[in-house]
Amino acid sequence: MKKVKETGVIGKSVLVRADRAGVMVGILKSRNGGEVVLKNARRLWYWSGAASVSQIAIDGVANPDKCKFPESVSELLVMGVIEIIPMTDKAIKSINAVPVWRL
Repeated sequence: MKKVKETGVIGKSVLVRADRAGVMVGILKSRNGGEVVLKNARRLWYWSGAASVSQIAIDGVANPDKCKFPESVSELLVMGVIEIIPMTDKAIKSINAVPVWRL
């Protein structure tokens, strides 16, 4: 399969929205069409204090105590990716401030 030319986001923190897998953040290790590999990936299961994933990638979340973000995994293959949004330092700091959610 032919590799897709990248736009400078490999190795950077990104927010990924997948067709059926939801929303994840992590460091983009690789991309091949609609598949990406994220390092230090964290799923954003429920958030409060942001209107959209675009706002999360820019501003983070305003209510970190009301968010449900499970623990990170060291590496994650995500298929069916429909958005890749570079994250700002402000957003990364906000996401990292959300406590790990567990049942």
